[in-house]
Amino acid sequence: MLVVYGALLPLRILEEIRFWKMQEREHTVVIRELVPDLEPEYVQLLDNWEEIFAKTEAEAIRWIEALIRLPSAPSPQLNAQIHELLRSSTAQSQAFVQQLFQLMKRSAPIQANPVVQTVVLHIIRESEYFLGVLQAVQGLGQGQVPTQAHWHEHGPGPGPGAGQPAPHQHDGAYRSASSAPGPYAAAAPARAENEQAKVHIHLASGSEEAGRAGTLEGTWSMPVPAEAKPAGAAAAGATAAAAQAPVPPQPASAEPGKAVPIGGHRLPPLPYAYDALEPHIDAKTMRIHHDKHHQSYVDGLNKAEKKLQQARETGDFDLVKHWERELAFNGAGHYLHTLFWNVMKPGGGGQPAGPLAAEIRKSFGSFEAFQKQFSAAADKVEGGGWAILVWSPRSHRLEILQAEKHQNLSQWDVVPLLPLDVWEHAYYLKHQNERAKYIEAWWHTVNWAYVNERFNAARTLLWPPF
Repeated sequence: MLVVYGALLPLRILEEIRFWKMQEREHTVVIRELVPDLEPEYVQLLDNWEEIFAKTEAEAIRWIEALIRLPSAPSPQLNAQIHELLRSSTAQSQAFVQQLFQLMKRSAPIQANPVVQTVVLHIIRESEYFLGVLQAVQGLGQGQVPTQAHWHEHGPGPGPGAGQPAPHQHDGAYRSASSAPGPYAAAAPARAENEQAKVHIHLASGSEEAGRAGTLEGTWSMPVPAEAKPAGAAAAGATAAAAQAPVPPQPASAEPGKAVPIGGHRLPPLPYAYDALEPHIDAKTMRIHHDKHHQSYVDGLNKAEKKLQQARETGDFDLVKHWERELAFNGAGHYLHTLFWNVMKPGGGGQPAGPLAAEIRKSFGSFEAFQKQFSAAADKVEGGGWAILVWSPRSHRLEILQAEKHQNLSQWDVVPLLPLDVWEHAYYLKHQNERAKYIEAWWHTVNWAYVNERFNAARTLLWPPF
């Protein structure tokens, strides 16, 4: 898939940096939320990391906007500058991982809370996976196509050798097999050892100060070459600005005709208490999932809509590709999560009745066959994503689809009825890397009455079958 980017590979690299720095920034918030009594020095550490990741994310966005405006392929000089941002981003994640391992060893509140330890291990795994993705993309940028020979126990690329120590391997829950991609820990570049440290983890051992270097100071003000700036547009040379009680499930026909203002999407209230789905889905997961992760999609969607509105007003569509992608990712994330909360309820589960039950038998042969296929599809989603039961107005039957992230590798012209979120943030607190156990537990929360209501509305939509 990466090879098709060709001359656009620098854009692919920047997209990965932007996405993963957003994830790492959110992870610093999650840790602080879960450990309210975290030691002040470690709170400050995570505050510093949040600022670093936010600046790197903004820098990646700035470069994406500049690169899209280029009339031709980027020059070698521009590619070198992007590579420097890539190297800095890699050094950040390596240092962040090492400091999180130290945090687990040194922080008393974290040591006393197995749930928090599980979360931190998950966050470490996410950053290690990011390192593997970046190394794979970087190899393609140098004309190397990863093959089986390039992969080893530490991830893609050559194995550890002189000057490349093997990455730290932690005997934690995330070292076992999983349906999601495993940890691909990359070795630190030798040049990073001499860089100025921005963040240190302070360990109480007399006057000694231990820790790993964070990111490079000065990267944030890296100038965009003149060739990358649109004539008369100073905006491309400036750092991008930062993004800006239980209720019943919403009926499918709520407030017909009322449009959401551009950039006016809101986080819907959870239709039950955070702990209402216990013991199947725990309260902490629901709180973080709804209040943090879903909110980030709402914010990203609103920002993308505002940027596209601005483009329409000015007639400047040079960045339309970037903001359309942001619109797709965050919009799909917001809409799927809004549906996801409503297809669950306390005391749910069992089997559907009425028209939906009949259509499931017609489309899949039996409820048992449907459930097995849906569970298998959810379990086999690569990385983060969804399994979704949909109504197809074209084929006049139900189908089961997968989606990677929120919007990739799925299908158009269908109506989602029953989505299952299999991003790890939906289950890692309770089930760690055992996605199949989460899926099995989730079936006990399904709100079939709501799904049936949605199906009754969807099945009235029929296109000529082809």
